[in-house]
Amino acid sequence: MYYAYKYRLEPSDTHREELDRHRDICRQLYNHALYRFNQIPDDVGTVKQRVRSIRDELPSLKQWWDGLTGVYSTVLQTAVMRIADNIKRLGILKRNGKRVGQLKWKPPREFRSFTYSQSGFELKNTSGRTLLSLSKLGDIPIRLHRAIPDDAKLKQVTLKKEPTGEWFASFGVETPDDPPEKPENPTRCVGIDVGILSYTHDTSGTSVGSLDLADERDRLEREQRKLSRKEHGSKNYETQRRRVAECHADRKNKRRDFLHKLSNYYAKEFDLVAVEDLNVAGMMQFNSNSRNRASAAWSTFLRMLEYKCKREGTHFVRVDPRNTTKECAACGVKTDKPLWVREHSCPACGFTANRDWNAAWNILRRGIKLLGAGRSESTPVETALPTGTVAVPAKRVLEAGSPVLNARSA
Repeated sequence: MYYAYKYRLEPSDTHREELDRHRDICRQLYNHALYRFNQIPDDVGTVKQRVRSIRDELPSLKQWWDGLTGVYSTVLQTAVMRIADNIKRLGILKRNGKRVGQLKWKPPREFRSFTYSQSGFELKNTSGRTLLSLSKLGDIPIRLHRAIPDDAKLKQVTLKKEPTGEWFASFGVETPDDPPEKPENPTRCVGIDVGILSYTHDTSGTSVGSLDLADERDRLEREQRKLSRKEHGSKNYETQRRRVAECHADRKNKRRDFLHKLSNYYAKEFDLVAVEDLNVAGMMQFNSNSRNRASAAWSTFLRMLEYKCKREGTHFVRVDPRNTTKECAACGVKTDKPLWVREHSCPACGFTANRDWNAAWNILRRGIKLLGAGRSESTPVETALPTGTVAVPAKRVLEAGSPVLNARSA
């Protein structure tokens, strides 16, 4: 299996200058390779073949480009091959119906990383301090806050400079262990409904509140207002820009820490996890509540949950999200309800439950059916609606605590 381990580097001022110099040389090489790529006709081989032909020109480039000789060879090769990876990602977006353009030259602020692949790097322990030894760069102290497994094989390391000015090293690691076998008939199953007020509400009755980042957002807005009053390009402007970047990084780190812990809990505690296959990009186009939807980071959470379920040997199923909130988990009758109604009350069978909990059970049922786990669904109860009725207008929804509902339940 493949993993990524990310650590903070602690470079000296000399190392920072060298890291920036290597990064800028890779950026210039990328722009040159992109210029050469656009000169090659589209009918001459595949994209990867054309990029490889440009990569093979590196020895001749070193004869007149003195800066290339000071950078490790695989770093230069991966900088050129990045063009093929970017074009591949654009093709995926285009196949998904997205409008995409062409690759553009990278300015200094947009090219933040370079990669050592297969060789040129090594982790060393000198006098009780861990160092990352990089060819043509030297030994840089690294904060190894968690150990890499002894049987893991280091495949590559990517050095990245964050907007805050900090440097990080991300190791691509390959382990010989295969993921655990998934149970054929999972017993611990859970359906998860994601939201804003309650980030997750699952069928086990667990409701996890959303992460409150209001204070961090207020701080970010204050720092952004201060930045707008600075003269662009001045020393004070650069200092304030880093403060704004630190605010962004603080919010990002807290959100990702929350999502990592939550996704890890579901991946380890259950044999089957069913979620909605949300079109978050489409939901962001709605006029209302788009800020909260963006802050919720549902796509990131589902992506983390998916790969962690694969790592733990847990079944992960995405289901169609349509009508999961409207359908009754007890009888299947659809009931329209506005967003402000947080209780599900079925006018057909009288079943009453939390709106999100009802949706979670519908998600789990669809997930089990899609997985084919061999579970028999309960026979829907007879409804009080006319035969063939599948939807109920919002005006027929009974709120929790309604006298009519209490009398019928009694």
